[in-house]
Parts: sequence; C-alpha cells; structure tokens
Amino acid sequence: MHTPGQLLAVHIGKVARLANAGRGGAGLMTAYRKTAVAGPVAVLPLGLAGDEQGNRRVHGGPEKAVYGYPASGYAGWRAELPDIADRFGPGAMGENLVVAGQDESSLCIGDMVRCGTALLQIAQIREPCSTFAAVLGTTRVVRAMVRSGRCGWYYRVVEPGIIAPGDRHEVVDRPNPDWTVARFAAFAAGRGGTVAAIAELTTLPGLTPAWQRRAAAALASQTDR
Repeated sequence: MHTPGQLLAVHIGKVARLANAGRGGAGLMTAYRKTAVAGPVAVLPLGLAGDEQGNRRVHGGPEKAVYGYPASGYAGWRAELPDIADRFGPGAMGENLVVAGQDESSLCIGDMVRCGTALLQIAQIREPCSTFAAVLGTTRVVRAMVRSGRCGWYYRVVEPGIIAPGDRHEVVDRPNPDWTVARFAAFAAGRGGTVAAIAELTTLPGLTPAWQRRAAAALASQTDR
C-alpha cells in the first residue's frame, strides 16, 4: 500500500490576456492563471471541464491533460527566491491539482492514481516555459525549476470521472517503483543519465511516447561515442 495524498485544491482557467508580457510587452494570451473551484469538476479525456490552454502546440493534449503540483513545493520557492516570495502559493505554477502528502520524491512515472471517480496516470514531468517566466515576472524561475526538480507532473486521463477538493489522491498501481518523478526530473536536466537508465526509459511503462523517443535518441548518442 502507498500512503495516499489529498487534493487540497482544484483549479481551472480561461484564456485571457496577460498584460505587459510576451514580445515587446504587447501582452500574452494564456490560461496560466487559474481559479480554485469549490465543488466537483468533471475530468474529461483532455482535462478538467472548463479548463483551457492558450498555446495547444506545447500545452494540453492527452499526455498533458491535467497538471498536478505538491503543496509542499511552494515553501522551497519562497526560500529560494525570497524577494518574490509572495508570488508562490496554490495556483502559482498554473496547476490544476494541489496535492498534499505526496511530492516528486514519493510519486513515480507511470503511477495510476485514483482521484474521486477518475483514474489518472502520471505520464511526464512539467518543463518550464516562457509563459511560466512571464507570469512570475522573472526568468530565474526557469533555471530554478530545472535545478531543483520542483516541477510537478502531468497526468493522462485513463478513466474520466468527477473530482473535488478533499478527495484522496491514491496510488493504486505502481509499475515503475525505481523511477520517482524526482529521479526522472534529474535525468531530464542532464543528471544521472547512465546508459542502463536511459535504455530503461525507452520502454518505461506509462512514460509518454515523446519522452521514450527522447530517451532513445539520448541512448543512440551515448552508444555512438
């Protein structure tokens, strides 16, 4: 049995203009800023009902349907960047789910997670982007996320259902106990990429096909040396 977590908050957001961001400060259309909802929300194959993405080329889709972030992670951001500490709290990462009692060190790539009546699978880490920096007002957060591994994780939706704040976040199957989200984040940042580890990632159950292909390319470059 794995110790369950709990959903502290569920967030959804609509596409809106973020002023003084983007090229030349002309503004940026994004759904990064999300609002906590009090009641139940439907989990659909492409994400939470009512949630939107401003740039579908890099956000959303079945392999990034829902974004989860650990409640414990905000303290690390406040400690590392004290001059903007007031910007870090639930919703700061653009996350859909705020999870208490679990984090990148206790959850694994491929974990099957029951939340309410929905079944989700942890498919990959979140990688920082220019919108992340624009919303928080500094590019320092991009480097800090890569360095620290405080990245959270994306889920694919295996079974649609209904979730609500207060629901359990319970791991019901763990195919890859050696591949915590934290370990995978270190690999993605260029740390700990042994040939054996990279080879394992090329077929790791639950890992997105895109990341499996990236692992295969990394493996090819290692073995060509």
